[in-house]
Amino acid sequence: MADTQLTKKYFASNAEVKWCPGCGDYAIMNAVRQGMVAAGKPRDEVAIVSGIGCSSRFPYYMETYGFHTIHGRAAAIASGVKVGNPKLDVWVISGDGDSTAIGGNHFIHAVRRNINLNYVLINNKIYGLTKGQYSPCSEMGQISKTSPYGVIDYPMAPLKVAMGLGATFIARGLDAKMKLSEEICIRGAKHKGFSMMEIYANCVIYNDGAHKQLVDKAEGDNHCIVLRNGEKMIFGNEEQFCLVQDGFAIKAAKVADVAEADILVHDETNAEVGTLLAGMRPDNGLPIALGIIYAIEDKKTYDDMVYEQLAAVKAKRGRSVDDIMREGHTWTV
Repeated sequence: MADTQLTKKYFASNAEVKWCPGCGDYAIMNAVRQGMVAAGKPRDEVAIVSGIGCSSRFPYYMETYGFHTIHGRAAAIASGVKVGNPKLDVWVISGDGDSTAIGGNHFIHAVRRNINLNYVLINNKIYGLTKGQYSPCSEMGQISKTSPYGVIDYPMAPLKVAMGLGATFIARGLDAKMKLSEEICIRGAKHKGFSMMEIYANCVIYNDGAHKQLVDKAEGDNHCIVLRNGEKMIFGNEEQFCLVQDGFAIKAAKVADVAEADILVHDETNAEVGTLLAGMRPDNGLPIALGIIYAIEDKKTYDDMVYEQLAAVKAKRGRSVDDIMREGHTWTV
């Protein structure tokens, strides 16, 4: 394996990809493969765990270990895989319904524990594989099979939830911005801890145009901002808008109307500002934040702490855990 050149093709299986033509998952799969290249591990040290949904077909299309699990349980099973074999580079591929509805409980605890997983949440704001029901991320008023008169639920912001749980890495991409999605997956793959990567995707069948406001050639850049650490938060088709402090909040302003010193500079280690950025929405007069929103490296991972604890017990008792088990003691990880 030492002489094997890691490329995106190296991680691609021979299986026929069966997503609908135009589905955003194609671009995201390409970005995930680039993340695997950046992680630098051969495919027999890579595992993909998925739940149920269009996105969850990923394991079939990747030449790695794969586990296509049941609805909403990908985070729990991936946690066990990582703790059981820490050398594996473990990726979770899940949809917005799979992660935030039936899988919400497992998702929040995986974030909270800071397990060293690469978690890709593909958000098309709909249930695709199960034929068009609305999800917790669907927009207010959205028409679907289960909301024929319009959704009356407030949409969830998964990245804002993750920040509230003490996330160590959150980022957001967009299928139409393929280079940015690659950058996110590369950074996420290299991050030590739970890497939460939400990537917006278009479902051409059940929610076509889900993110049209962000991909419109004339106006799209007026509704999103690509964050770069250490750079001023300026956005717009002509870079005419910016973000400034507004008390304990953030507001958008015209660059021409504010002093240059008042324009916020992105600091990806600032948790308070990261939480605000994660929750920004155009209907509140703010752009959608894309790129690396928050990233720190100084928080221990759950999987590391498990093995530290095991080592401490071994040293204290002077014998292995296997010996303890053979003596009839109960040991729970």
